[in-house]
Amino acid sequence: MSDAPGDPMRAAQANMRPPALRRFYKSAEVVATEGGGYALKLDGRGARTPGKRPLVAPTRAVAELIAAEWAAQGETIEPMSMPATRLANSAIDGVADALAETHAAIAGYAGADLLCYRAEAPEALVAAEAEASDPVLDWAGQALGAKFLVGQGVAHVRQPENALQAVDAALRSVENPFALAALHVMTSLTGSVVLALAVARGRLGAGEAWRIAHVGEDFQTARWGEDVEAAARRAARWRDFEAAARTLAGI
Repeated sequence: MSDAPGDPMRAAQANMRPPALRRFYKSAEVVATEGGGYALKLDGRGARTPGKRPLVAPTRAVAELIAAEWAAQGETIEPMSMPATRLANSAIDGVADALAETHAAIAGYAGADLLCYRAEAPEALVAAEAEASDPVLDWAGQALGAKFLVGQGVAHVRQPENALQAVDAALRSVENPFALAALHVMTSLTGSVVLALAVARGRLGAGEAWRIAHVGEDFQTARWGEDVEAAARRAARWRDFEAAARTLAGI
């Protein structure tokens, strides 16, 4: 995630690294609240975030994602196996109090979106990246009014101001803290705000967006073989990405 000063997602996550705890509850359930949200209850008691706020989701579908993670824990609670819960904690403790800052943190990726940077060679990789990314950029131009420029290599590509403004406008239309937190997770994990918005608006499924973000990596893996540690890190990132996409779908 972004290391930019004032990034509310990162600030909230700083409080989410407690030592491992033994499971202290038997049941995890969802209960509707008077305020219209859905609370996680552990043995009938309301759960709280690391910031000591009630762990309440905006919809039953999202709350059930969270409750399922708590129900699936074994004798020891493993926070890293609970991506929907961690996202909810970030939304409640960080994003809810800093919507503008979160919008800005996500929008910052538009100036160097992953889809706009392509390999110079070999030809097969150049073609694979174009085949995967060009349709999504075309969609961004049509659906968002954001027409991006594409370059090869690592040299910075200065994007048109109207494209950046179009992405900013699309993000500012998202006011739900859970949805915004999910977009932040998806953007930072792929390096592409375009992919995150494409998933949010139903243009891409989570799996397809993840594949597009990793065309170059998959090309190298097919050529040189898989690195076990790298594969494990990617699997962990995928769990977070998928949980964010499921959260968005459930709002």
